[in-house]
Amino acid sequence: MANKHKVSLTIDGNPMTVPEGTTIMEAADQLGIHIPRLCYHPELSLAGSCRVCIVDVKGMGYFMTSCSVAVWEGMEVQTNSPEIRQARRDIVELLLDNHPRDCQTCERDGNCELQNLAFSMGVRTRFFEGERKQFPVDKSSHSVVRNPEKCILCGRCVRVCAEIQGVCNLSQHGRGFDTVVGPAHLAKMDDSVCIQCGQCINVCPTAAFLERESTDPVWRALADPELHVVVQTAPSIRAAIGEGFGMAPGTPATAQMITALRRLGFDAVFDTNFGADLTIVEEAHEFLTRLKDGPLPMITSCSPGWVSFMEKFYPELIPHASTCRSPMSMLSALSKTYYAEKMGLDPSKIFMVAVMPCVAKKYEANRPEHADEQGRPFTDAVLTTRELIWMIKCYGISLPSLPPGEFDAPLGISSGAGDIFGSTGGVMEATLRAAGKLITGKPGYRLEFTEVRAVEGLRELYVALGPQNVHVGVANGLQNAKVLLDKVVANPDELHVIEVMACPGGCIGGGGQPYPPSGKILDPEVLRKRAEALYTIDKSKKLRESYDNPAIGELYDNYLDEPGSKKAHKLLHTHYSARLPRGIR
Repeated sequence: MANKHKVSLTIDGNPMTVPEGTTIMEAADQLGIHIPRLCYHPELSLAGSCRVCIVDVKGMGYFMTSCSVAVWEGMEVQTNSPEIRQARRDIVELLLDNHPRDCQTCERDGNCELQNLAFSMGVRTRFFEGERKQFPVDKSSHSVVRNPEKCILCGRCVRVCAEIQGVCNLSQHGRGFDTVVGPAHLAKMDDSVCIQCGQCINVCPTAAFLERESTDPVWRALADPELHVVVQTAPSIRAAIGEGFGMAPGTPATAQMITALRRLGFDAVFDTNFGADLTIVEEAHEFLTRLKDGPLPMITSCSPGWVSFMEKFYPELIPHASTCRSPMSMLSALSKTYYAEKMGLDPSKIFMVAVMPCVAKKYEANRPEHADEQGRPFTDAVLTTRELIWMIKCYGISLPSLPPGEFDAPLGISSGAGDIFGSTGGVMEATLRAAGKLITGKPGYRLEFTEVRAVEGLRELYVALGPQNVHVGVANGLQNAKVLLDKVVANPDELHVIEVMACPGGCIGGGGQPYPPSGKILDPEVLRKRAEALYTIDKSKKLRESYDNPAIGELYDNYLDEPGSKKAHKLLHTHYSARLPRGIR
């Protein structure tokens, strides 16, 4: 019976048996035979559009795409021959000859799949001359830059936007030489339904999509003696930044990262985890209030991509969203108020830089709700993990060999609950830790809620907090979130609290994280290792609950009065509004 669903074949003369439905490419990978690929992505649907992965199947009389053709009994496959290599090379040469000739100045130089493929195939000359496609660069978005001249029409961005994020903002327009990828009616990104999550950047094999560059204003600020330049780093940065320096995925690099930031010239180095602890205190207070008075469910609002998605696709759920600002925006607001007063600094001379895994944070920082009464943004610049890696390398700093450093007080002190914010389910787990203490009156009532850790995408369950049975939902990747959101729309009283993270795996899979090896950007194993790093950091800390953070207690005692106070609402809370794309307003 077992052999009924097995298929025997040979690849390059190597006999093997694989399950029915296995593609030629998957079978070859099992043998250690790497077939070149461009449009293929292991986490997306099959397109078979680039034709780079062609192979010769005996008896067919034409080359077949290995990514999309399933094996059959007795199949004989040849993955390499002079004819196959020449055909693949012709395809890559044609792509290159319709591509800008700016590799040395391109942001993806040295980390471009097309460039690497051309090198591996021995493409050394551009043979084809003539007209080349020319399209304008779209820089309308605060987060995502679209450069169609560098697009190779692989379709990865279209598929990730539709299949993983459920936004369907991108599609191919035109035909033949005039084909271009963009939003509906080729509108600007800022006028479209783009939620600025940056997953199109992550899966793009070239530089057709990039984050909006923020390094230049940060360099200028660091060189200005009149400014007090402060930096904060999100929890998931410490679990991923080492990958940019050859460290294994999931290697915690908090201490070295702090030292690197000081060597770059930052005057103070704060931890966004402090803002995460503060978010938990405010959010737990808000949740307990809603348990009595509603509306339920309460939906977390730390992910700006999710907030944008809600405002555009689910505006009816805005009353259910927590009013808490994100940890980044909370800490930025406190840096220019509480910290400025404490240190005797002019808030207008504080330049706040946030290092985030998320390109949508650039959009969040520019939202008018996150500015002071004079209209000055609390967060002056947002760097992605990739941008910080480049700045550290630009300074000639070797991160792995640095001595350890420590965050600055008071906004650098945090509990382990803040660290786990970077992984999906982490906000929920930290909230449950705090809510459990408040409901039962028992400190350390329960520190780990492993059942809400949902790297796989979607989870719904009941959690007992003393006498209270709380119905929770956790989702990452907005296509998964739609399942929960549609349930809330149909029956809003069914769940109590929902955590939504826009990106796969949560912040650890954000649109600004390092590019892993080709085709592995959404690799569940990489995301799992990054998440494990954060849970390891959490377990190693003496402080595990947000309410136990002494710096949080001092903040309320000396500045905010109490959770949910009038001053806390002014600095730590915000509001959201329906935001239809300009074309359909």
